[in-house]
Amino acid sequence: MNRATDQPRILALETSTEYCSVALSVGGDIRTSGKPAGQKHSEMLLPMVDALLRQAELETADLDAIAFGAGPGSFTGLRIACGVAQGLAFAIECACIPVGSLEALAEASGAKRVVVCTDARMGQVYHAAFERDGEDWVEVVPPGLCDPDALPELPGGGWLGCGSGFDRYPQIMSGPCKRTVTEVRRGVTSHAREIALLGARYLSAGRVFPSSEAAPVYVRNKVALTMEEQK
Repeated sequence: MNRATDQPRILALETSTEYCSVALSVGGDIRTSGKPAGQKHSEMLLPMVDALLRQAELETADLDAIAFGAGPGSFTGLRIACGVAQGLAFAIECACIPVGSLEALAEASGAKRVVVCTDARMGQVYHAAFERDGEDWVEVVPPGLCDPDALPELPGGGWLGCGSGFDRYPQIMSGPCKRTVTEVRRGVTSHAREIALLGARYLSAGRVFPSSEAAPVYVRNKVALTMEEQK
């Protein structure tokens, strides 16, 4: 760590959706800032970081690690968060911590068994399922991409569903999920606060990367429908 302290200082960035958020964790005490960004993440992110650090009377050189929402999500948003995290981490020679945005949604849900589903556009959804084990999450179904009515069936019951996919595609609950998802929680979003919380756990467990090796999780290689497919 940069300072003689047992309280790691972690900056967290999340730009995988149309909302832009940042968080600063100092020994578990978390400050946050966020606002709708539309397509302006690249303009808003660094000023938000600067403002948050000023509030805490810290500089980037005081940070021990940079965590970022690694996706899956918006291609442009993922590249922005990853690029800023890499640049800051390289400049101050600290670790990068890629945190799955779907796992961050599970963390935000407050539940113990969570199937996360977010709108991937082009009529599809990103999805994953997690089960809590103590403070950690066990990945029951890894991040994937599918049609809304084709989510894989989950083991057992008592699953909570959350994420923009459930809002955008009601037909999700007409597929295999209807037998295992007992509640859908609306309004749960991926935020830098959860990226910071998970980032602190990753740092403690040594799940960190040099800035040059940190990378987003894209899942999908195709970013848009062709004109023919749009007909």
